[in-house]
Amino acid sequence: MSVISALPFLKPIHQRPLRSSPGRQRRHTLPASEFRCLTPEDAISVFEIEREAFISVSGDCPLHLDEIRHFLNLCPELSLGWFEEGQLVAFIIGSLWDQEKLSQDALTLHKPGGTTVHIHALAVHRTFRQQGKGSILMWRYLQYLRCLPYVRRAMLMCEDFLIPFYQKCGFKVQGPCEVTVGSLAFVEMQYPVRGHAFMRRNSGC
Repeated sequence: MSVISALPFLKPIHQRPLRSSPGRQRRHTLPASEFRCLTPEDAISVFEIEREAFISVSGDCPLHLDEIRHFLNLCPELSLGWFEEGQLVAFIIGSLWDQEKLSQDALTLHKPGGTTVHIHALAVHRTFRQQGKGSILMWRYLQYLRCLPYVRRAMLMCEDFLIPFYQKCGFKVQGPCEVTVGSLAFVEMQYPVRGHAFMRRNSGC
């Protein structure tokens, strides 16, 4: 069982079953909605969503397939996937970082001794966009990070047009990011992860 599925505030959301008529047999179905850590077996589904979401906008993906597998092998506990009836509809992938600011190395390295979670990518499947799923998934992810005692903050880099979205999630602009990808420049944003003791006492962490 994953860490996430053991946390009360991250329990799967189940829709109420429809009442069946006496003559109708029950069908065994997958949970209507489930949140869990990703595994290397999810890598292809993650990459397909990411490729469609990012290439049309930025021309490239934050993570390529081998990098997705790399992080899901090293630190699957820093990822979160949202599944609807077994299908991945949205995801976040993170890793640990140990410096004040993000650098080029942060794109590919996982630093086990770090206290900063570098959020590499958040993406939602095209058929599930404009439904608020990205905001919900980020909220759940940040709440989950509060239960990891070694995490002190979350950081990410994004293009200017995404700043309002992440500000609504609680992130603050830190200034221009040192990292560039081709001709793309980014802004660095930060979220302080507080309340570890309170969350552990009140959520079963």
